[in-house]
Amino acid sequence: MSLLLSPQVLSGCAIIVRGQPRGGPPPERQINLSNIRAGAMARRAAQGQPDTKDTPDEPWAFQAREFLRKKLIGKEVCFTVEIRTTLGREYSMVYLGKDTTGENIAESLVNEGLATVRREGIRGNNPEQARLCELEDQAKAAKKGMWSEGGGTHTIRDIKYTIENPRNFVDSLHQKPINAIIEHVRDGSVVRALLLPDYYLVTVMLSGIKCPTFKREADGTETSEPFAAEARFFTESRLLQRDVQIILESCPNQIILGTILHPNGNITELLLKEGFARCVDWSMAVYTQGAEKLRAAERSAKERKVRIWKDYVAPTANLDQKDRQFVAKVMQVLNADAMVVKLNSGENKTIHLSSIRPPRIEGEEKNKDKDKRFRPLYDIPYMFEAREFLRKKLIGKKVNVTVDYIRAATRPEGGALGFKQSAPVLQSQSAACNNIAEALVSKGLATVIRYRQDDDQRSSHYDELLAAEARAIKNGKGLHSKKEVPIHRVADISGETQKAKQFLPFLQRAGRSEAVVEYVFSGSRLKLYMPKETCLITFLLAGIECPRSSRNMPGAMQVAEPFSDEAMLFTKELVLQRECVHQAAIGGGWHRLPSDLQEVVFWSVDESVCRRGITDAPLSALITVLGAAGRHWISPQLPCSYIDFRSSLKYFGMRPITQ
Repeated sequence: MSLLLSPQVLSGCAIIVRGQPRGGPPPERQINLSNIRAGAMARRAAQGQPDTKDTPDEPWAFQAREFLRKKLIGKEVCFTVEIRTTLGREYSMVYLGKDTTGENIAESLVNEGLATVRREGIRGNNPEQARLCELEDQAKAAKKGMWSEGGGTHTIRDIKYTIENPRNFVDSLHQKPINAIIEHVRDGSVVRALLLPDYYLVTVMLSGIKCPTFKREADGTETSEPFAAEARFFTESRLLQRDVQIILESCPNQIILGTILHPNGNITELLLKEGFARCVDWSMAVYTQGAEKLRAAERSAKERKVRIWKDYVAPTANLDQKDRQFVAKVMQVLNADAMVVKLNSGENKTIHLSSIRPPRIEGEEKNKDKDKRFRPLYDIPYMFEAREFLRKKLIGKKVNVTVDYIRAATRPEGGALGFKQSAPVLQSQSAACNNIAEALVSKGLATVIRYRQDDDQRSSHYDELLAAEARAIKNGKGLHSKKEVPIHRVADISGETQKAKQFLPFLQRAGRSEAVVEYVFSGSRLKLYMPKETCLITFLLAGIECPRSSRNMPGAMQVAEPFSDEAMLFTKELVLQRECVHQAAIGGGWHRLPSDLQEVVFWSVDESVCRRGITDAPLSALITVLGAAGRHWISPQLPCSYIDFRSSLKYFGMRPITQ
């Protein structure tokens, strides 16, 4: 007598049993019910043999199988072997429960008219065989099952083994749950399902995940990836021949993707949580039950280092918590995926938006006009729009940063190996947080990077990025638009004295003009972009001159003057990449520079709107002699600059112009 679990019913008179798992999937054993015979189940023709044909069900065969399936699957059974053939086949009496006092399965089948008794092998002194003959006679008299009138042709299924157009079939179901029976488990994430009530037999791959698989070698042997057998057993023990509901979600390349719903839970999430599967990006987008649940389940398995993740090392494992998450102020947007932020400690750090790629241009297009200097910000389609989107949204704002991974830089500067910190930047707005990378992608101003399946260095919001990109493609936004790309013809007159002199009268007649501070050369020397005039100009603060920074000169390197770096950082933090209003040759407003960072330049004082404050100030308050060089510096009490910021009340030391 043996006590085993029944995981599968082959037919009305044959079942598969196996014991409890101990250190892996337990061995299986086929048991045939003795003294009875049920109809044979349908079989598909062997692949590659054109002479063979599909074999249909015998009458009442499927009903007999279903009777046993609903009664035995997942239940403990007790059996006693009566006959064992030379070929190894075993014929047994099977009882439901832990001992022979339970329900006799053969008797139940015969009583329902779903099986016949093998009378040719009956011995007269065997009470169990006599009982079977008695039950069969009763079923005949009651016209049950196969003994009913009509011959049972209506019980033969019309099984559809192939679907002519799988994509149309999936679309016609509109992602509605369909009743099904799982007939076979190929591996942990691929099953064969019988769709009811139309008897479509389809192979379904679970959306969003992939389990270790079995590979068949050229010599016919089968090898398995690590944990493939365990993953298949995990799915079999929960789904094989169970009644489930399936949502068919998509059909790329003739592969039907779906989600299997069972009353006890979602097998997709369970496989991930137990470390039997990993998320796959290409099918994650069609998963209808919430991709964030799958990512959370996978993350849980990684943290516990179970099964396929036993050797997993997190991309940020070597970072302290304070370096993984922090609040910073955005100081500069470098391009469409990188920015400089200032930490609370005062340190500046460059971070990259994780898992996105800014607009780019192919090499042939870049070298198309060799005589023209290539300027990525203006020459790459949508690069300027992407930079402006980030600049207007982030400059001067505090953001929440979470580091996703650190990767070696592809272009290390100065000959040393560099590293890129990639992170999602979340801009706090009221109670909600907006992922800047997702907003950028949804506008069509960046694309999402595709990774290898085993590459875990990616954004923690990767699925949201993919969904945003899909929306941008569908709506034809930005890079995905079929319209002509925007062209930015920007004249750079910042380094050409003659052009600057010719352009100056136009600026003077225009009065105040809007501009964006593109670059800070020193505390008092800036480069401005003028959107209305579409040009770049060099702009000097009227009335002052800050210490000069180090720069390359013909034949030698000019050494930086004292306090040059402090002056430049002060101006950068105040005006870099901010919108302002300027007036040619003279300023349009006020802000205060520290006295030890600026020097009076008397040749430009007369052209400054600040000249009244400069000339009328008491000499003792105006000039302080500092250092051996005897330079004259403006005192802290004197405001003497030209920038008139929008929303100027936010900035200290600023007041309207008085003439």
